[in-house]
Amino acid sequence: MANSIRENGSLSRSVSGREMISMPHTLEIIWRNVMVYIYLHLTALYGFYLCFTSATLTATLIWALFLHVFGGFGIAGGVHKLWSHRSYNASLPLRILIAVAQTIAHQDDIYKWSREHRVHHKFSDTDADPYNSRRGFFFCHIGWLMCEKHPEFYRMQKTIDVSDLLQDPVVVFQRKYYYPLAVILCFVMPAVVPWYFWEESLPTAFFVASMFRYVFTLHATWLTNSAGHSWGKRPYDKQINLSDSLLAASFSLGEWHNYHHVFPWDYKVAELGSSRTSFHVVVIDFFAWLDLVYDRKTVRQRIVRSRVLRTGDGSHPYALKDCPFNSGDIKDHSVDDDEI
Repeated sequence: MANSIRENGSLSRSVSGREMISMPHTLEIIWRNVMVYIYLHLTALYGFYLCFTSATLTATLIWALFLHVFGGFGIAGGVHKLWSHRSYNASLPLRILIAVAQTIAHQDDIYKWSREHRVHHKFSDTDADPYNSRRGFFFCHIGWLMCEKHPEFYRMQKTIDVSDLLQDPVVVFQRKYYYPLAVILCFVMPAVVPWYFWEESLPTAFFVASMFRYVFTLHATWLTNSAGHSWGKRPYDKQINLSDSLLAASFSLGEWHNYHHVFPWDYKVAELGSSRTSFHVVVIDFFAWLDLVYDRKTVRQRIVRSRVLRTGDGSHPYALKDCPFNSGDIKDHSVDDDEI
């Protein structure tokens, strides 16, 4: 990424051979969204309080946790790995199940989420990036959802190819009926199930399993945008503003951001055989065992090592002189994409 100052005082950047012009921009707050997020957090706080009182049944807490993990997989393992990056393929029944999980998490439909995420990867931390971390921690965590997007985002969004998404009938169907599906799967169903099956109070079920669970899942996802751009090491590329944050990885159940932006096609979002392999990878591998997942993509160990030594910040074991993998005696046990 190269920078230059234009005659009019604006900053010009070249990203992937395309000129990015950082023009003066007035932040336009969407007050409707602000009020919605205030309401969501107030109800979530009350739900969080109910979790520690006798008013909430243990079964309801387990149900809320299940929905969080299930919905989290719909985001990290589904719309992120499957649809945004095409790091693996899945059968129609599994794509339907993942779409249900992603709708339960309610973070926009698959098409819109994937399109914005592809823009984020191609133009990370520029004005075109919808959650540009250079605009501050709060902005890239939640603030970007409370204001109009930068004009540069809309300009560069047109350069992103998303035609593959509309070839998937699951994506098309979900996009067409997304809002009624989201209301039912994210808010109604999580509250009705505890009320109907184990006689939980309907208000308690709503505030705990619907609202608190939903907002908690939102923040778990947002931490990748904020903490994953602010704190942590950069073992694979020190020149990008993306880091392997333990905080973000913990809440996302194993998503390592610096690695991911260097090797975005790797479905594991971590090194092959790494002890940091995510929960979502375990689930994907399980479905592969059931022949519902195929064409999983990952990166050869020698390619990872080469990138670490060339652009890493020195924190990776490969950068240590006494690392056994720096010896020619160690065989590369990575596999090709078509061998997975």
